[in-house]
Amino acid sequence: MEETRILLKLSGEALAGEKKTGFDEAVVTDIASQVRQALQAGKQIAVVIGGGNFWRGRTSEHMDRVKADQIGILATVMNCIYVAEYFRAAGMRTMVMTPFACGNMTTLFRKDEAIEALTSGTVVFFAGGTGHPYFSTDMATVLMAIEMEADIVLSGKAIDGVYDSDPKKNPNAKKYTDMEMQDIVDNKLEVIDMTAAILAAEHHMPMKLFGLNAENSILNAMTGAFTGTYIHA
Repeated sequence: MEETRILLKLSGEALAGEKKTGFDEAVVTDIASQVRQALQAGKQIAVVIGGGNFWRGRTSEHMDRVKADQIGILATVMNCIYVAEYFRAAGMRTMVMTPFACGNMTTLFRKDEAIEALTSGTVVFFAGGTGHPYFSTDMATVLMAIEMEADIVLSGKAIDGVYDSDPKKNPNAKKYTDMEMQDIVDNKLEVIDMTAAILAAEHHMPMKLFGLNAENSILNAMTGAFTGTYIHA
C-alpha cells in the first residue's frame, strides 16, 4: 500500500544537531527541504516534535512531576512554531495545532480542520503533546496518527534504528531492519515509549524508525532507500 498520509515524528535532540541543545539551523533547513520535496510528490504530512532539545524532565527531585511535564509540553510548542516558520520560509503552508488554547499563536485542535488542511497540502504540526502530564510525545504521535488515519509513522531520532541493546554501550549491538511492534512490547525495548507501542500495536499503526541526521533521511524513509527499522503493527 502506498504511504500517502504520514505522521512525521522528529526528536528534539535531533533538531539540535551537534549542539545538543536549542536548534541547528542547517538541520532544520534540510528537514524543510526534504518535506517540501515530499509534498511535491503528493504526500500529506503532519508533524510532531519532541522537546528534548530544551527539557528532559525533572531537573531536581524537588520539582513536581506535573510541573516538569508542563514545561516539556511548552517546549514542544516552541519547537513546532520554530520549525513551522522555517517550512513557511521554504514555501510551504503550515498550521500549528495544540490541544489547549495558546492565544493567537496556535490553532485549537479539531480533527476535521486538521484533515482538511492536510488534504489541501498544508503541513500540520501537532504541538503540546496530549495536553496532559505523564504522556510522552511518542504517545501523542501514535494517538494523532490513529486519529488522522495516517498510513504510517516516520520517526526520526538521534539513533538510526532499533537495536537489541544500547549501541553506545555495546559495540556488538544488533540492529533490526524489520520487526513487529509487539516485539518492542514483549522485549521492553526502550526505543519508543511502551504505552505508545502498545497503542500502535492495538490499532495496527506501522512505524519506520531512522536516524534523522543521515543524508536525505526523511525522503529515504518514504522510498526503497530506507535503512532504518521497519516496525510492523
